[in-house]
Amino acid sequence: MRAVVIDTPGELAVREVPDPVPGPAEVVIGVRACGICGTDLHIVAGEFPPTPYPIIPGHEFAGEIVARGPEADPALAEGLLVAVDPSLFCGHCGMCRRGRGNLCENWNAIGDTVDGAFAEYVAVPAANVYPLPPGLDARQGALVEPLSCAVHGLRRLGPVIQQPVLIVGAGTMGLLLLQLLLAAGAAAVTVVDRAEHRLSVARKLGARHTATDLAALNGERFDVAVDATGVAPLIEQAFDTLHRGGRLLVFGVATEAARVALSPFRIYNDEITVVGSMAVLNSFDPAISALATGAVDAAPLLGDPFPLERFADALAHVRSEAGVKAQVCP
Repeated sequence: MRAVVIDTPGELAVREVPDPVPGPAEVVIGVRACGICGTDLHIVAGEFPPTPYPIIPGHEFAGEIVARGPEADPALAEGLLVAVDPSLFCGHCGMCRRGRGNLCENWNAIGDTVDGAFAEYVAVPAANVYPLPPGLDARQGALVEPLSCAVHGLRRLGPVIQQPVLIVGAGTMGLLLLQLLLAAGAAAVTVVDRAEHRLSVARKLGARHTATDLAALNGERFDVAVDATGVAPLIEQAFDTLHRGGRLLVFGVATEAARVALSPFRIYNDEITVVGSMAVLNSFDPAISALATGAVDAAPLLGDPFPLERFADALAHVRSEAGVKAQVCP
């Protein structure tokens, strides 16, 4: 089969590799769509410490079952269109035993630490497979993983009914969070991003106000602020927009070395809550439901897909911030 292989950081190629064979409790997926996210950029650059090399990346994907191991559920029939949770929790560490598998002490993930889905085929645990309902196609299915991250983020954040919300960052995650926040009853959502074409999408999806700079908000205050950038100065500015009693969700992925300066007096005196959200945790089913019911609209986020051979062009497209969500369709 053809696959993207990162031999060492910065060195990648599309080449022939052996077809995967399903283990006893695995299925092989014929990949129909796989999204590129910030983690993939870090993996290509060698900036994601858990990743070994060489590796086939790709963790946001959907496709058809083409083979099944003998211990896999017979209901997972060949030809079934599915999304795949890339999480590989160990199940026995302290965090897993507490129900916090996304914080697994032995964390692994398809496409991050083991071969993934920027390929024609990928073998995955049958337990990680989620059939897609009628009406959802593979490109929508490949959005289930990032959407499930957003679902987990909102669970961490808590109720937002009739509260004004600020989102910093209108990339894929910011726009998914926008739709979930509105569906959860937020009173009005303001979105800030430097790219006007992304703000245009945010307005179409229901953002009440948009701006290209936080300074343009002229001191407006919010009950909830969500950072979807991982940029330390923007996290600090988002914190400064909060009302007393406000909540800050740090959702964007910063570098490990990044630091922010937040007023501990305000956190104490104004009872500000700062919460983080890491990846996926039992959130695939509600993500699929949100797409199937129309609570989340995938269409405005998806541009023209890239073929596997143009993976390098797809990476450049993401780095240029030219669109919203780039996907590769092998």
